[in-house]
Amino acid sequence: MNIKKTKEDVIHFIFLILGLIAVGSVLVITVYLVISGLPAIREIGLVDFLFGTRWASTAAEPEYGILPFILTSIYGTAGAIIIGVPIGFFAAVYLAKMAPKKVCAFMQLCIGVLAGIPSVVYGLVGMLILVPGIMAIFDVPDGASLLAAIIVLAVMILPSVINVSLTNLQAVPREYEEASLALGATTTETYFRVTVPAAKSGIFTAIVLGIGRAIGEAMAVMMVAGNVANMPSLFQSVRFLTTAVASEMSYSSGLQRQALFSIALVLFFFIMLINATLLVIKKRSQTV
Repeated sequence: MNIKKTKEDVIHFIFLILGLIAVGSVLVITVYLVISGLPAIREIGLVDFLFGTRWASTAAEPEYGILPFILTSIYGTAGAIIIGVPIGFFAAVYLAKMAPKKVCAFMQLCIGVLAGIPSVVYGLVGMLILVPGIMAIFDVPDGASLLAAIIVLAVMILPSVINVSLTNLQAVPREYEEASLALGATTTETYFRVTVPAAKSGIFTAIVLGIGRAIGEAMAVMMVAGNVANMPSLFQSVRFLTTAVASEMSYSSGLQRQALFSIALVLFFFIMLINATLLVIKKRSQTV
């Protein structure tokens, strides 16, 4: 009995240490970003930094306005979610409840492969196929644009949305569906009015993971979006918050380097704000 209790205490201690490490890592990152990013914001000015429309960090008279990056990140993430989440959700419902077992197993294997593909490969395929395709279909001079980034991000979030949603839909007890069918509901009505609401917490988690993947992606977006600091337009080259940091950090120095840390700080708080908002929405939906 004492041995069993000792084992449980050891396991609890290990989990406690791992939890403290995770929380401590977040705190260290937060403190480091704040210390590194605030000097540039103080020197440039918060309003000029957040709402300035021109970024020219290497000009003779440099300007550090990141509003184009903020709006581009918002539009790009929103577009990817609008396209990717419905496709991923309905695909998960089909695979969990309607598809034959062999089809479901094969598609799960394919989705797993899709999840394991490096982001640079997505960017390469987008650069070689998607960008020329946009040029040909929409008759624009350059296909590297916000639209290309949205499509690539929508494809990249599909594995997260499908896998997590599928797992939670399959975990819903069969008795719920049998009771609904016994009351006269059709199979489709049962899936969307009983199974999906029962798994909504997991589906919501899948959406949060998709948003995190979309807003945090850099390499693939850099390869298909053109990486030019323009105000966002669907068929124009743009730069995201993530790509702004990745593209200039290697050769930056002085105020420019501090401004890049400030962009990382803005991105960090932006992600935290989105996650907090989604958690509030999730809690309210659970209490209704």
